[in-house]
Amino acid sequence: MKIYTKRGDKGDTSLIGGTRVAKNHARIEAYGTVDELNSVVGIIRDTAAFKGANDLLVAIQNNLFTLGSLLASTPDSKMTLPALQEQDIMDLEAAIDSMDAELEPLKNFILPGGDLAASQCHVARCVCRRAERRTIDLAETTELDEIIVKYLNRLSDYFFALARYYTQQHGGVETLWQTRG
Repeated sequence: MKIYTKRGDKGDTSLIGGTRVAKNHARIEAYGTVDELNSVVGIIRDTAAFKGANDLLVAIQNNLFTLGSLLASTPDSKMTLPALQEQDIMDLEAAIDSMDAELEPLKNFILPGGDLAASQCHVARCVCRRAERRTIDLAETTELDEIIVKYLNRLSDYFFALARYYTQQHGGVETLWQTRG
C-alpha cells in the first residue's frame, strides 16, 4: 500500500464514513490538533529521564488516537469505533492527585520550564487547550460525545501537574512569575 493517494491534492480529504470535506474543515482542525498533541506526547516520553509516567503516557497516546477517530467520524458512519471511558478521566485525576501529593503547594503562577521534559509538558498543555477549543468549535455545529471535551480538559491539567512533577524528579527549578509594580 502506498503512503500517498493523491486524492487530497485539491485540498479536500475523507472523513471516516466517506464524506469529503475541505482540509481546513472544523473536524480536520480538531482531530489534526489532537494528532499534533499525540506527537508532543511522544516527545515527552522520549525526553523524560524519569520513566515512571510512561505507561500512562502510552495510554494517553492510545486515547488520543481514539479521540481523533471519534472526531474524524461523521454521525452517519457505519464503522464501529472505540470509545473513551469515564475511567480514562479517572486515571488522569488519580495521576494528578498522586503527583500533587508529592509537590509543594502552588502559591504563585510559574513560568513554563524547569527542564526539557517539563517544558515539553507545557507545550502539550497548550496544544491540548487548542485541541479543546477546536473541539468546542466543532461541537457548536455537530453533536459530539461530551466526554471528548471533558477528557481534553482533564488532560491539560495532567500535563501541568506532570510538568511540575518532572521538574521535581529531574532536579529542575520552577521559575515564579515576577509581576512588575
